[in-house]
Amino acid sequence: MVVIRLARGGSKKRPFFNIVAADSRNRRDGRFLERVGFYNPMASGQAETLRLSLDRVEYWVNNGAQVSDTVTRLVRQAKAQVPAA
Repeated sequence: MVVIRLARGGSKKRPFFNIVAADSRNRRDGRFLERVGFYNPMASGQAETLRLSLDRVEYWVNNGAQVSDTVTRLVRQAKAQVPAA
């Protein structure tokens, strides 16, 4: 099964997360199918906290991918940031 989840990066005490579509059998920071965005909880100033390709997330969900609870919250946050067209 494909899951959309966070993969941790960064150094000790400075987390940085890639939002990836991965096979659920692979380890958290291991091999993934596609990187669909990132989340930087330590961003300060003008640094970007969240970037997410909503069309790619929608593509994976339409093809049966499960979204983790945290990524669901981040997708909702990203949709709120995008101005309605």
